[in-house]
Amino acid sequence: MKVAIIGGGAAGCFCAVELKRRRPSCDVVVLEAGKRPLAKVAVTGGGRCNLTNSFAGITSLTQAYPRGERLMKRALKVFGSKETMEWFEREGVPLVTQEDCCVFPRSQDAMQIVGLLLSRMRALGVRVKTGSRVTGIFRGEGGFRIESTSGVLAADAVVVTTGGKPTRAGYSFLDSLGLEMVAPVPSLFTFNLPDSPVRALMGTVVEDVLVSLAGTGFKASGPLLVTHWGMSGPSVLKLSSYAARHLAENAYDATLLVNWLASPLKETTARIGAASAANPRKLVANTRPSELPGRLWEYLVSKSGIRQDARWADIGAKSLNRLADTLCNDGYRIHGRTRFKDEFVTCGGVSLEETDLGTLESKKHPGLFFAGEVLDVDAVTGGFNLQAAWSTGWIAARSVSHIQEP
Repeated sequence: MKVAIIGGGAAGCFCAVELKRRRPSCDVVVLEAGKRPLAKVAVTGGGRCNLTNSFAGITSLTQAYPRGERLMKRALKVFGSKETMEWFEREGVPLVTQEDCCVFPRSQDAMQIVGLLLSRMRALGVRVKTGSRVTGIFRGEGGFRIESTSGVLAADAVVVTTGGKPTRAGYSFLDSLGLEMVAPVPSLFTFNLPDSPVRALMGTVVEDVLVSLAGTGFKASGPLLVTHWGMSGPSVLKLSSYAARHLAENAYDATLLVNWLASPLKETTARIGAASAANPRKLVANTRPSELPGRLWEYLVSKSGIRQDARWADIGAKSLNRLADTLCNDGYRIHGRTRFKDEFVTCGGVSLEETDLGTLESKKHPGLFFAGEVLDVDAVTGGFNLQAAWSTGWIAARSVSHIQEP
């Protein structure tokens, strides 16, 4: 049986290894448009490869997977993070789980994962053809015809694992198949705040904030980083993922609200009142909550209309309330987005309604399978996107290995 895997990323290469192990007689070829396979894996996690997550503290999969939760609930039951960690450790890659539940190779080197998958594909006889951008897939009586920049290939089964594409044009090679597609838009990005003076505080980090978009129910928590273009950090990246489609529909023009202490207004107001009562002769600017860096506190005090030389005894109830409100509802106008490093993630792709969620086979085209980000599945940061690649790649390999040859 000839099997073509379109896309040499995490899902495609993992699928190839698993398929050849399950069915060694398969002739498996991976078609990769780029110059080298697994290029994205090489840079993920800042080059350290955050390959999965322990999922500790995840009470609902929608926290990790804003799109595709239904599929991932099934996928993780058969090949989840536990199975993933066992798989890589069996292959000789010791892993370490951090306090934030992110799992990395102990070597902290993404190239160890890249090298492992490439070596296993070579040993198993998987052919990899780089510079092969697929331009069309056509189904015939005898299987599939795949047209690419490196020629025409016939296959009995096809697994599409091309990853996310930022525009609908990126999926044009699927047009002949008549699949329902969910319009792709970017996910996991940082916010541009071009007119905000907060950018002067670039490099400032607050470990636990609550961010939200005004007028919506989208919110996220975690560390926040002030950058020279705006705001980043895990909380912002999660929010960009949850609100990816909403932000795209509004041309990335929205109001970001930051709750700097991640606490309710009533609680923050009481805390500020207690600080005022306990330190009447101290300068407000010098008496900050321990969670906030000094420069940021001074900025927030000024933004609340309080002079830098004002003492707690000098300001009245209105000023205290204004300060508490700034701490809980600090607004910033978002004008645009910035791609987060090299870790581009797309919201959208092949509709899950097109696939059998148990096998990942196309409902319209038997022998055609999907895995990875080409599906309408994407996640927040923390190893969840790679876990989706491993899980769906594994399921696709299992499903293809069960195909009966004519």
